[in-house]
This record gives sequence, structure tokens and C-alpha cells, in this order.
Amino acid sequence: MDPLSIAMLAILGVLIFFMFRNSRKRKAQMEELREQMVPGVEVMTNFGLFGTLITMDTVKNEAEIEISKGVIVKVHSQTLAKVVAEDAVEDGAPRSVEEAMEIANREAEEREAAGEAAVSETDPEFGELSDSKDDKSSK
Repeated sequence: MDPLSIAMLAILGVLIFFMFRNSRKRKAQMEELREQMVPGVEVMTNFGLFGTLITMDTVKNEAEIEISKGVIVKVHSQTLAKVVAEDAVEDGAPRSVEEAMEIANREAEEREAAGEAAVSETDPEFGELSDSKDDKSSK
């Protein structure tokens, strides 16, 4: 056998090894996720729907999620993507785009208010001409 054939077989062996390894990892992650899926936990589906898991039927592969008070949705159990952990959210971090925009607007208003307090009334605004006698251009 020539060295090229040996190298190709070695590469094929490595690819097969990583394929089986990733498959085992994925199975372990799915099993861990299934163990965390108990009624009462907050979950997220693959399509971004958040809610509280009410029931999970492993025979029919169905799960019931309460997305709002009194609103229960029945989904396929494989659409449950992850368990949402409240402690994973950083303190002060926005949970939505709207909340992030509100925080950014509030910070901008605070900076603007602080900037207005620092500028004295005698200073000209941007684009205005200065009326001061100390201007070198008026001499």
C-alpha cells in the first residue's frame, strides 16, 4: 500500500471516531434534558415559545405547556428545546429587546441631563456664533 492510501484510511478512521463520539454526546445531552423535563419547570420550544410544562406523555410524544394563565398548548415532545433556568439570567441583564431599548433610552436621557448641567448658559450651542469679546477673530 502506498502512503496516500494509508493516510486516507487514517482520516476516514478519525472521522468515524468523531462521528460516534458526537452521537454519544448528543444522546447524553438529550437524556439529561429529558431528566430535567418535569411538570412545573419553565421550558422553551424549538420555535421560541416559552411556558410552564404541565404534562408530558412519553407514549404519545406530546407535552402540554401553559404559555399564559389558562392558555395551554399541546406540542410534540421533541420540540422542547431546553429548560429555562432563572438563575442563569444575569442580574440586571435585559430579558427582551424592548427591555434593552428601555434601558438604553433611560441611560441616554441620564447622559443628556448630565451633559446639560455641565454646559453653562454663556457657552454657545453647536453651530451658533459666539458673542464674547475675547474672540481673536473679532480683533
